[in-house]
Amino acid sequence: MAAQGPFVSTITGSFSHPAGDNPTVAMVEAAYRHHELDARYLNCDVRDVDLAAAVRGAVAMGWAGFNCSIPHKLAVIEHLDELAESAGLIGAVNCVVLRGGRLVGENTDGQGFVASLAGVVDLTGARVVVLGSGGAARAVAVESALAGALSVDVVSRSAGPGRSLVEVLRARTGATSEHAGWDGDLSLDVLGHDVDVLVNATPIGLGDAEARVPLDLASVPPSCVVADVIPNPPRTRLLRDASARGCRTVDGLGMLVAQAAHAIRLWTGLEPDQAVMRAALERALGQIA
Repeated sequence: MAAQGPFVSTITGSFSHPAGDNPTVAMVEAAYRHHELDARYLNCDVRDVDLAAAVRGAVAMGWAGFNCSIPHKLAVIEHLDELAESAGLIGAVNCVVLRGGRLVGENTDGQGFVASLAGVVDLTGARVVVLGSGGAARAVAVESALAGALSVDVVSRSAGPGRSLVEVLRARTGATSEHAGWDGDLSLDVLGHDVDVLVNATPIGLGDAEARVPLDLASVPPSCVVADVIPNPPRTRLLRDASARGCRTVDGLGMLVAQAAHAIRLWTGLEPDQAVMRAALERALGQIA
């Protein structure tokens, strides 16, 4: 039932800094309108020094929950009562849920990635390679392992974070994991095994459709599924080149929509229409008229 009168029963939103041009607003609000849900999603510019006050304010005002983006994904943890399993393994929170009077930290980024692969590839028993070792890479790697991947190898220029992620995967999941350095064009041959799913979880390509991931495409088998976490542009150079090689590809829009859809489920119990959300996201990013 659509809202009647001036009051909104369910308030959700996002805390980040800077907060301008947040595409999540468009797709979450579109889902709320489509399902005639009495809810709003508020985009809030929250500085580091104001994060604790913002969290207290959300609780005081009875919010159902909120997203956290840069630079709050780590800092928000100290203000929460508990962490969901994957958020604890990843070491970052992008979604907070007020549940039974307690603030629970979730990480829907990796869950969104796994959901975006549905119908393309089954991660059970798959050999996954993740490029990068930052927050997105940690989320993708951990959730891939929890989804049943046989192995999740990490390739990164930063040895410390890459090896730290490998240690978490080895100790806390059922997947095997190795770290490989990245200097110049990467050949997947150095891994010494087949690769079923290759994921670019670096910022390379964000806002630049011609930016090239330094990867030897000849080493990527056509049977490999190639995914990119970059949502804008959705057809990155990596995905175009991989598609030309015969690989199936998964763009970053699917991950962004799926992680937002999961947040809506956590906050409201609603199963949102992801086609409606994706259309709104594409409009917000200027991909369609």
